Amino acid sequence: MDKIVPDAYQDLLTDEKRAFAYLATTMKDGTPQVTPVWFNHDGIHILVNSAVGRVKDRNMRSHPDVALVIADPQNPYRYIQIRGTVVNVTSEKAREHIDALSKKYTGQERYAGPATDIRVIYKILPKHLNGMG
Repeated sequence: MDKIVPDAYQDLLTDEKRAFAYLATTMKDGTPQVTPVWFNHDGIHILVNSAVGRVKDRNMRSHPDVALVIADPQNPYRYIQIRGTVVNVTSEKAREHIDALSKKYTGQERYAGPATDIRVIYKILPKHLNGMG
């Protein structure tokens, strides 16, 4: 897959757009759980950052199939749906990653959350995509 989303929706991935992703994971009992998250991409994967031990962390480690909706902040009826799989979980450079996401979403150079959290990056490989609007 050369691009993770079609050209018509590429703007939803930019730092200027600052769109949130709504990440759906699966709980231990099979029920869905959805969380708005900051994200960016590496050209192939959607990259999400969280702290070890949080619900989405536990869910993605147990059930790596996930879904995301990335909605246009100016037009919530324009969005891209992505279904994919978490193909990598790493703490390598995760603190720098959350700082980059903080810069994108808040303008702050450093993430304001607890410095004691162990941060992790989840690489999500898109498998199915469709858009609206």
